Amino acid sequence: MKILVVPTDFSPVSINAMNYAVNMADAIGANIMLVHIFQIPVSFNTDIYIPTISPDELQKINDERIQELKQKIEQTGSGKIKVYAEAKMGEIVDELNAICKSINPFAIVMGTKGQSAVERLFLGSATLSAIRHLHAPIIVVPPGAEFKQIKKIGLACDFKQVVDTTPVSEIKELVQLFNAELEVLNVDYKKKNSDSEKSEQSLLLDTLLEGTNPKYYFINNAVVEDGINEFAESNAIDLLMVIPKKHRLLDGLFQKSHTSQLAFHSHIPIISIHE
Repeated sequence: MKILVVPTDFSPVSINAMNYAVNMADAIGANIMLVHIFQIPVSFNTDIYIPTISPDELQKINDERIQELKQKIEQTGSGKIKVYAEAKMGEIVDELNAICKSINPFAIVMGTKGQSAVERLFLGSATLSAIRHLHAPIIVVPPGAEFKQIKKIGLACDFKQVVDTTPVSEIKELVQLFNAELEVLNVDYKKKNSDSEKSEQSLLLDTLLEGTNPKYYFINNAVVEDGINEFAESNAIDLLMVIPKKHRLLDGLFQKSHTSQLAFHSHIPIISIHE
């Protein structure tokens, strides 16, 4: 049985992502694992860290909150979805990594928001850190996005070393699961990449993705993330797939990597799948 792991901090952004995950789970026959990962709040008194609440008391409070959320899903859902819920103390990426090793989820579903630098820092950091460090697929749900039937999946591709960097089985599984069209998009401003190179790499990709019948689109835009976003919006893409290559993400979590910019500004849910 597929499981969607849904981290929540009980904020509106994370609740919206949870609702998206529940509706997706209903559509694909998956179960839900809700998890709230917390740390003990502290106050600062010179060089001394003073806990403002005991670990046991905080655990009890968070256990009650996550169970309430579980009950709401069970009460409003179709009854077909089994919901697990757990509150854990620790670092979010470490705890999610442990969960992934234990249950091998279909995906982790997280929310994000990022109109301002402050919002990016406090609301986007956990999502980007998860994309950066976890190997499991991560679905990033922007504020206000609602799950709907996934008819078109977009794959952002730079047509570089596609044989070595394309997660073929994961892409095929998604396309087949939703019986969706696959549209491969490449942003190449003023044809900086040679036509022969693109032709060769697209032919290789076409062979790798045999059976999915991908369509190819080449976009002329000086800003990669803007070109992808504009195409996704104008072509009614329901889910945008990105492959966060290591050299783009390890340079720094808050630098202008394509993945981070897409996650903050896209109105379309994004699924990040590692190569």
